[in-house]
Amino acid sequence: MNFLEERILKDGVVKEGNVLKVDSFLNHQMDVQLFDQMGAEFAKRFAGKPINKILTIEASGIGIASVVALHFPGAPVVFAKKSQSINLDGDIYTAEVESFTHKNTNHVLVSKKYLGPDDHLLIIDDFLANGCALQGLIQIAIQAGATVEGIGIAVEKGFQAGGRMIRNLGYQLESLAIVESMDDKNGTVEFRPQ
Repeated sequence: MNFLEERILKDGVVKEGNVLKVDSFLNHQMDVQLFDQMGAEFAKRFAGKPINKILTIEASGIGIASVVALHFPGAPVVFAKKSQSINLDGDIYTAEVESFTHKNTNHVLVSKKYLGPDDHLLIIDDFLANGCALQGLIQIAIQAGATVEGIGIAVEKGFQAGGRMIRNLGYQLESLAIVESMDDKNGTVEFRPQ
């Protein structure tokens, strides 16, 4: 069992509807030391890749991606915004993303100033369920002509289709914890051996 799986068992809460609540350390209150461990692990798993940018999506991915970027010197974090703002001017890449957690659809946006054909991306996110957010980020990378070198996920719901779909597209997808099953009645989580 790895450090993230141990933390999920200690502080995670299983809720009805296949919801794993990890907001006390991952996506509301953030344990930055844990994020640093995650960054070190992603640096090992993607060693030798010419990663020069980290791409994520707001909001929960930003904290993790920022700390992970410390393990990829010189790689800034670019995050896809979920709404147009007056600060997002000029040409943009856009993709439609359905949220499992929020049960809505967003158009995510990245300024063309920050992604292009010379970029070698590591995509980082907190959760992978159905893969919609990742598909949107991959679409944006393709529009930019950038290369997706790898995808790092904190928690993957292995019983949902997203991970299998992304791997079938040929991407190196590394999830630090893959949940095989959850039971909200007794609060248990089973992990896929890695």
